[in-house]
Amino acid sequence: MSLSRPPQRAVTGDGRRRAAAALARVLSPRGALALQKVDGAFTFALRAALAMALAALPVVAAGRPDLSVYGMMGAFTTTFGRNLPYRRRARALAAVAVAMTACVGLGSLLAAVARPWEGSTGAIAVVAATAVVAGVAKYCCDATRLGGLGAILLLFSFAVSANAHTTLGEVLPRTGLAAAGAALAWVLAVLGRFVHPDRPERLAVAGALRSLAELMDAARGGTGRSRQRATAAVLQAYHSLGLAPPTDGDRVNREVTTVRLADLSWTILIDSSVRLPHDPAELAGLLRAQAGLLADRRIGDPPVLPDLSAHTPVTSAHRGHRWQRTTPVDPAARRAWVLVRGRAGGHTPMAVLVVPAVRMFLGTLVAGGVAVGLGLGHGYWAAISAAAVLHAVNVRTTMQRAVQRTLGTALGLLIALGVLAGHPAPALLALVIVILEFLLEYMVVRNYGLGVVFLTPLALLLSDLADPTSPERLVYDRGLGSLLGIVVGLACSLLVVHDQAAVRVERALAACSDATRRAERTLAAGRPVHPVVPVRLAVTVVELRDADDAAAGELWSAGIDPAALAAAEQRAYLLLARLLHHIS
Repeated sequence: MSLSRPPQRAVTGDGRRRAAAALARVLSPRGALALQKVDGAFTFALRAALAMALAALPVVAAGRPDLSVYGMMGAFTTTFGRNLPYRRRARALAAVAVAMTACVGLGSLLAAVARPWEGSTGAIAVVAATAVVAGVAKYCCDATRLGGLGAILLLFSFAVSANAHTTLGEVLPRTGLAAAGAALAWVLAVLGRFVHPDRPERLAVAGALRSLAELMDAARGGTGRSRQRATAAVLQAYHSLGLAPPTDGDRVNREVTTVRLADLSWTILIDSSVRLPHDPAELAGLLRAQAGLLADRRIGDPPVLPDLSAHTPVTSAHRGHRWQRTTPVDPAARRAWVLVRGRAGGHTPMAVLVVPAVRMFLGTLVAGGVAVGLGLGHGYWAAISAAAVLHAVNVRTTMQRAVQRTLGTALGLLIALGVLAGHPAPALLALVIVILEFLLEYMVVRNYGLGVVFLTPLALLLSDLADPTSPERLVYDRGLGSLLGIVVGLACSLLVVHDQAAVRVERALAACSDATRRAERTLAAGRPVHPVVPVRLAVTVVELRDADDAAAGELWSAGIDPAALAAAEQRAYLLLARLLHHIS
């Protein structure tokens, strides 16, 4: 892989205007402050706060508030795997717990050996190691599709540990506390299986219903992105259920309601690509009401609204048709969900993962290096801020993150200064950190910028708890470090460019066209349609829109006619509607 700038071309007046328009479009912060509806956010945030409290408060009560920070960092494990079913969540969080503990352990060991507070040599070694951790964490989180703050929390745990005053004898206790915090987080994250075993699946189906409601709202206008989001949400719902669409809900023993609603969502999604329902607004309201019933944990077995079935745009040609159930035991279903995980029938091209990781590595390296050169206290905050800005999919989202980070940091610094000015006791300070963790987890999934409002004082108070210092100095260092990191992160996103986003669009278009041709040949031959065929086609059309959106946010244009992409997308959805009648 090579990193390079786009090839130089002769620049005309029209070319300059087009370039300026593209730059303005890519750097537009539009949507930076939009709020999203997220089911289960309150419960998830409460669980995260409880994990942090259980990991920290006993240590504070024992008279070692400085060590409680390491248990809290281990407890960050609970913020991962938010939407995974319990079985998969247990496996994923076990790996995250090991990674989080390793970050604390390796960071503490590096601090004890390099002693960065004594000279520039040790500080530079820590900066270089922090950049490596940032790049590796970004790559791994993207490859495993662990969303949320992901790599930032791993980086934060390593950076705080690597910059703390540590001796070799303290490495093991700090690592042990991180492991204990991670273990507590793991237990709390999977404990719900014994109370609401199908909670993740219900939330996934509720998310699909809400996405379909948004599609109905957009029915009279442009529905491209709304349809792509709805398709992705419906596929994710089936993936969460462990089934491939469509199924026969009457023959499934357990998640009867969720499976029936997943099938209903699939039918609405596909049929709406051919004909709109009689009253899209009314159907949207019913879909949201049904989603609310599914998301309500007080309802043990939520009913399917009768009016929802009545408004489903099912044609007489397949009304009452009984689908054949497809379970993960079926090899075809296994292949289908390999496609869902890999998107568009294959593994994610390495450059799609490597380029953002390289941006993250370079951004944190430069920001941390400049902070050391300027003699900035707590210089690792510059690296973390750069990483937070670069924790995005393209230049446009990087710009949005920069706006959100700037506004959120400014407000967060005021909160931190107000708390620290009161010189709270360690126990009270730990309690405030727990409250901030709850607010962070509740808000960050709805809007990253609002989450940063609570992330900033959370990070500051954790640092103060580990190593108390002057509140004014702490806030000053954080503010200057954040500004430096934001500037470096933006510059890195603009300078480290690659045409992989454009290549991804070309591959996605080819994969969608290939899946469409295969499905058309199957229909033309008059053979029964295997369930893997529509799933393959749906996955490729989702990847096509994802790739186009990602490329639209980069400075390097994909150079593909938007009309060709729209035509391929529409052709695929029309074909899905035909396939709906011929599943074997």
